[in-house]
Amino acid sequence: MVRALVLAALAASLCGAGLPRASADEAFVTNQLSDDLMVVDLATARSVATIPIGGKPAGVAVSADGRFAYVTSPDAKAVTVVDAAARQVAGRIEVGGGPLGIAVAPDGKTVYVADWFAAAVRVIDTASRSVMASIAVGASPSGLAVTPDGKLLLSADRDDDSVSVVDTTTRQRKAMIKVGTRPFGVTIDAAGKRAYTANVGSDDVSVIDITEGREIGRVPVGMRPYAVALTQGRGFVTDQYGGTVSVFDLATLKPMKRINVGDYPEGIAATADGKRIIAACWESNSLNIIDATDLKVIGEIKTGDGPRAFGAFLRRTE
Repeated sequence: MVRALVLAALAASLCGAGLPRASADEAFVTNQLSDDLMVVDLATARSVATIPIGGKPAGVAVSADGRFAYVTSPDAKAVTVVDAAARQVAGRIEVGGGPLGIAVAPDGKTVYVADWFAAAVRVIDTASRSVMASIAVGASPSGLAVTPDGKLLLSADRDDDSVSVVDTTTRQRKAMIKVGTRPFGVTIDAAGKRAYTANVGSDDVSVIDITEGREIGRVPVGMRPYAVALTQGRGFVTDQYGGTVSVFDLATLKPMKRINVGDYPEGIAATADGKRIIAACWESNSLNIIDATDLKVIGEIKTGDGPRAFGAFLRRTE
């Protein structure tokens, strides 16, 4: 599996004095090699908690109401439920297989987990904290995203070079959209109209019209793109092998800039106010803070070992 399901190491301390003040967001960062989840206050650039998880945590999704963070552990074949305010583990759900990508429905009642080995998405009921269904998708599902209305689930099926579109009511795949080579992360815009996949194998981003169910554009980016964040009319893409974040215009789909960040950037997200981009850099053990307007790095925060932060890892606190 892509850089996952392997190794162990120790946690590192987190510091970040002197960074420009960010919005009142927190980052829930999965440190895969130190087997924990680190909670970072982005306003003060400081750690507020380190929560042991185990099983080489990779994927993470914070519920829309900010109450819970759900973390996948591929080696433990489980999802850990974290009380976001209390900063402690609230439960653990055995899902089997190789859980990787994860997404929470907008109403918080359902969690979707990509099973890398089974070409399936497990459906978790958050009230009972149990698996209640399994949905067949393409080979090696990785990133997951749910439309804002909660009606559709998109799965980036890496080894099928496609995206599965799932009806969340019937829990059936209704379409399969061909994209670039080896899509990994998938992101849906706020309007629920377009989706963007980071294609690891073809070094580009596919743009999908969700209503039409087809790819409508392709944007060249850096080497081995991992995930996409959207803000201020721009797309931001982590280029793992390039050590950069590629930026492109969402209207024209034209590349704008590549921003040098830490080594092997993976997870990426925009703060709630849209002013900052947060990128987790696996080999640098850091979060890079990018000004989304000026398109430059304005700070760095140290994390634990092997930060992935794959998914919706930011939590709004006000």
